[in-house]
Amino acid sequence: MIKVINTITRHQGRTFKLISEKISLDNGVTTELDIIRHPGASAIVPMVNKDEIILLKQYRHAVGGYLWEIPAGTSDGAEEPLFCAQRELTEETGFIADTWDKLGKIVPAPGYSDECIHIFWASDMTPAEQHLDADEILEVHKVKFEDALNMIHTGAIRDSTTIAGLCLAQNRFKSKY
Repeated sequence: MIKVINTITRHQGRTFKLISEKISLDNGVTTELDIIRHPGASAIVPMVNKDEIILLKQYRHAVGGYLWEIPAGTSDGAEEPLFCAQRELTEETGFIADTWDKLGKIVPAPGYSDECIHIFWASDMTPAEQHLDADEILEVHKVKFEDALNMIHTGAIRDSTTIAGLCLAQNRFKSKY
């Protein structure tokens, strides 16, 4: 059984915590790992109509430019994943959805983070007021679902959450439309 020998907090940020853990593995090896403890997030594949979704072109300083992404955001730690998804959809896109289905959940970086992202399908959308955070620089685009899938294959979409969300949504899209 894996045993945690000790845990040290290296940094407590506004969103996540960086810790170091010394552990003893089942094979007898003792090692130290740096881990990002994250409160979790939700992401949304928002269907505007029978063949278009919303994609965001969002500035991401860590990668030095803009990425194509589905709407997503970090949980406040106490909220349910669906509530987080509903909040983020309105904040980032200026839409609300009447119909919600959970597509799945992913762990995007298990080698160094415990972040879990819940992915939802949203449809029956109506306009609402967008509420971007002060540090969010993004453009809202309506894109044909099939074109979004092609953007993965051409390399235009590189964000792992978006790739996973669109792949999870593929069967739902085919069965609904």
